[in-house]
Amino acid sequence: MTRIISATVERWPVAGAFIISRGAKTSVDVVLCTVGDGKHVGRGEGTPIYYEGETAEACAAAINAYDGPLNRDALLRGMPRGAARNALDCALWDLEAKQAGVPVWQLAGLAPPAPLPTAFTISLNDPAQMEADARLAAAKGFALLKCKLTGEGDRARIAAVRAGAPDARLIVDANESWHDLDIAAEAAALAQLGVEMVEQPVFHGREDRLVGVKAPLPLCADESCHTRADLDRLGDFDAVNIKLDKAGGLTEALALAREARTRNFRVMVGCMLGTSLGIAPAALVAQGADWIDLDGALLLAKDREGGLPLKDGLLHPGTLWGTGQ
Repeated sequence: MTRIISATVERWPVAGAFIISRGAKTSVDVVLCTVGDGKHVGRGEGTPIYYEGETAEACAAAINAYDGPLNRDALLRGMPRGAARNALDCALWDLEAKQAGVPVWQLAGLAPPAPLPTAFTISLNDPAQMEADARLAAAKGFALLKCKLTGEGDRARIAAVRAGAPDARLIVDANESWHDLDIAAEAAALAQLGVEMVEQPVFHGREDRLVGVKAPLPLCADESCHTRADLDRLGDFDAVNIKLDKAGGLTEALALAREARTRNFRVMVGCMLGTSLGIAPAALVAQGADWIDLDGALLLAKDREGGLPLKDGLLHPGTLWGTGQ
């Protein structure tokens, strides 16, 4: 009989600082969930959605208090979306794979996972520092850079990033900071510098701000999109950013990706800060995505043993989670 063995909180240091328009982080707290059936053990990791008030302690408590059926379909009905459900859902996938002796991708009816060209995040900083960070990332083989913006001085920042990495593809994350700006004009200026997508320009819950906006770049919903239930109100976005912590697990994330494509949204797959244990299931959703941003473990000072291998900017499938062994 499957049971929850434990849900615990872990703190992982960030390499330097991760800076966005809402502030800087020097560490990240994650919740580690372990389930088992007496013979096999499955693990999953979730990172609390801090801008929604989640904490790792509350997520661990929610998992430990869960007394419903321990199957993924029941979780979708009996537990709210968020990092707690993500950690438990992914732990159940890992356990099921070991019980069946096959990898999760096969259980989910997916193709074998291929190496992924993940973006590398250029944290918010002054233009000179962002230029230096971009140059270093490009030298490490990252061909796609995701630049954090703040709504002030963004054009100078991206011009600096472009100078530091003239051949890199660029996407930008406004983290809701463009809400009161001329979004079309800002996007047009960045398009001239080779930016190919703008993530979450407006406040979540205020998607109406995009009505009538004719931006020359695709606009991608992040904070505005969590699960399939959100798609009905995202018609003024061109793309959605799928994150397992927002969706509440691999089960919902896979369903969201399918439904989004059916509705002609382009798909980005992203992540919160966290270790490779949290990134590995997201890498399955990311197969075939338009943009992939799974550098959450790469931004840490250290990763779990057996973390996903990185070579020339490509994130390779690892053995940390979901192998069925």
